[in-house]
Amino acid sequence: MPELSLDRELNLARQLALAAGEVALRYFGQPLPVERKEGGEPVTRADREANEVIVGELAREFPGDGILAEETPDDGSRRSRARVWMVDPIDGTRDFIRGRDGFAVMIGLCAQGAPVLGVVYQPVGARLYTAVRGRGAWLAVGEGRPARIQVSPVREPAQIRLVASKSHREPVIDAVRARLGIQDELNVGSVGLKLGLIARGDRDLYVNPSSKSSAWDTCAPEAILDEAGGRLSDLRGQPLRYDAEDIRHLAGLVASNGLLHEQVLEKIRSLFPG
Repeated sequence: MPELSLDRELNLARQLALAAGEVALRYFGQPLPVERKEGGEPVTRADREANEVIVGELAREFPGDGILAEETPDDGSRRSRARVWMVDPIDGTRDFIRGRDGFAVMIGLCAQGAPVLGVVYQPVGARLYTAVRGRGAWLAVGEGRPARIQVSPVREPAQIRLVASKSHREPVIDAVRARLGIQDELNVGSVGLKLGLIARGDRDLYVNPSSKSSAWDTCAPEAILDEAGGRLSDLRGQPLRYDAEDIRHLAGLVASNGLLHEQVLEKIRSLFPG
C-alpha cells in the first residue's frame, strides 16, 4: 500500500492517547462506581473523561472528519465523511475495573472505509503501539525510542501461541485449541493489546467468536497488525467493515500473523456454522 503523509494526525493521536492514559491511571486501582450500558457492558467515570479528552480535541483539530467513539452517541454523520476517527477510550474496561493491567487507549483513523492509522497505548507499563499505512508498525516502551515490530514466522498450527480473552473467554475456545493442537494460551483483556502481542511476534493467533466487538475495538489495532505483516478478518475470512451503519462485527474476529490465517480458518470453520 502507498505510504500516507499523516504526521499531524499521528502526532495528535499519540498525544491524546497519552493524555487519556493519564486520566485512566488517576482512577486505576481506586474504588469506582460502575454503570451498565445497553447490552450490559460496564462503563465508569474514567471511560467518559478519557473519551472527552480525545473526542473534543479531534473535533477541534479535524472538524471535517467524522468521529465514532464508544462513549459518544453515534448520530450517523460519520457515514458521509471520507475520514472517520474511531476511538475506544478504555478498551478492556473489565480489566481496568478489576485493577488489572490489560486495558488500553485506542485511537484509529479510517479513510474510505479502511484503517490507515492506529495508536494503542497501554498506560500500565507505558507501551505505545503506532502505525501509519505504508510506514510500518512501531512500539515504544516508556521513554525508549520506538522500535519497528513484525509478526512471528510461525506456520504450523501446533506451534501456535494463542492469545484469548481474560474476562469473557468463550467455551468454544477449548474446541479451537483442540482442533489446532494448541498447547500455549495467554489471557489478556483488551483487544488492542491482544493484536499488539501478535504484531510484535509474541503471540500468533486470536479467535473471538463473539458478535459483541465493534469498529472502535479493531480500527487502531488492525492498522498496527496490518503494518506488522499480520491479518485480521471475521470468522468467514472476510475483511471487517468500517463504513456500515451497524458498527458491530457480527461474524466474530480472527487475527493472526498472516502465515497461519487461511489454514486456521479452514480447520475451525465447522466450529462456527452459519
